[in-house]
Amino acid sequence: MRIMISCGEASGDMYAGALAAELRRRVPDAEIFGFGGPRLKDAGGRLVADFAPLSVTGITEAVKIIPRSFAMLRKLVDAARELRPHVFVAIDFPDFNFRLMAALRRLGIPIVYYVSPQLWAWRPGRMETMKEYVDRVLVIFPFEEALYQRAGVNVQFVGHPLVDLIRTGQDRVAFLHDRGLNPEAPTVALLPGSRRNELSRIVPIVTQALPLIRARVPGVQFVVACAPGMPDNLFAPLVNEANQSLVLVRDRTDDVLASSDIVITASGTATIQATMHERPMVVVYKVSPIEYRLGKPLVKVDTFAMPNLVAGKRIVPELIQDDFTPERTAEEAIALLTDVTKRDEMRAALAHVRQQLGTPGATARAAEAVLEVATSSMSS
Repeated sequence: MRIMISCGEASGDMYAGALAAELRRRVPDAEIFGFGGPRLKDAGGRLVADFAPLSVTGITEAVKIIPRSFAMLRKLVDAARELRPHVFVAIDFPDFNFRLMAALRRLGIPIVYYVSPQLWAWRPGRMETMKEYVDRVLVIFPFEEALYQRAGVNVQFVGHPLVDLIRTGQDRVAFLHDRGLNPEAPTVALLPGSRRNELSRIVPIVTQALPLIRARVPGVQFVVACAPGMPDNLFAPLVNEANQSLVLVRDRTDDVLASSDIVITASGTATIQATMHERPMVVVYKVSPIEYRLGKPLVKVDTFAMPNLVAGKRIVPELIQDDFTPERTAEEAIALLTDVTKRDEMRAALAHVRQQLGTPGATARAAEAVLEVATSSMSS
C-alpha cells in the first residue's frame, strides 16, 4: 500500500506524523511519502519535499514564494505519477494542497482531506472544489460536519487529534525550577507564532507589553514556547527586554502551558492547545496592512479564535490587527492575572469547549478512514 501525505506547517506536520505512525501500526509495510517536516519523517514517511521554505501566512507573503511553490508542486506530482499512491491525504494548507489535489485527481488518485481548511470562514466558494475533488473530508471541529453535509460533501467528524497528542513531562514545580524560575510566581506562557512572518509582527508588540504587565504584577515571569525550526534570534527582543524573568523553551509546548497561569498566544492551533490545558488566554494576531485590507471583505465570521468559534460566543479576548497593541495586550493579561473569578470563569468555559472536541482516538479514526479509501482504490 502506498500513501501520499501533504502538510505545510508545524501543526500540520504534528498531525501528519501521528497519522503516519498510526497507519504504519496498522499496515507495517505501507509506503508513506510526500510533503512535510520532521514529524512526518520521524514517523517513517519519506519526504519528497520539505515544507519549511513555504511556511508563511497571508496573501502578500504567499506571492513571494510562488516560484518555489510551483517547483515543489511539480516535484510532488512527478512523484505521484511514478509511484501511483492508493490514496492522497491533504492536511490543511489549502492554497498549496488545493492545487496539488487537482493535479492528482487528474491522475485518478483518490483524495482524503484531513484537518479541513476553514472554508466556512474564508473563501467559502472553495467548498465546491472540495466537493468536486475529495472522496472524503475528515473534520476535527464538531460544527464543521453539518456545514459540509449541507454542501453535499462526503464528510466525517473524527475529533481533534490534540485530544490524544497532549503530553506533559514534568509538573509545574519541577518544570519551572529546572529553568531557574519560581514555581510560586505568576507565570505567563507566550506562544507568539510558528512562522517567521508571524513572529516578526507579533514579537515586537508582545515585547512592549511585558514591562506594562510587570509594573502591575510583581514577580511575574514569562516562558516562551518556541515553534520548531525557529531560530533564537527571532525571540531576542523578548529575551533582551525581560532579562532574567523570561526563558525560551523548545519542543515542550504542553509543559509550558501546563506550568502557566495564563497564556498570550497567536491565533491558530496554539489556542486549541491552550484550551486542552484549560488555560485562560489572550489571543492576538496581526498581518500586513495591505493583506488586512485585501482579506477582510472575504472573511465570513466575526470572531477568529477557535475556542470562540467552537463555543459559539466570545469566551476569550481577541486582539486582532489594530486592536493588538502593547497596552491592550497588557490590560487583558493583567485582568486575568489579578482577577481569580475571571480566570475561573474562563477556565470553566474552556473546559466545555474541550468536551466538544471529541473523544480520544481521533488519529485512529482518521487512519481507519484513510485505509478504507486506499483499500477501495486497491480493489478497483
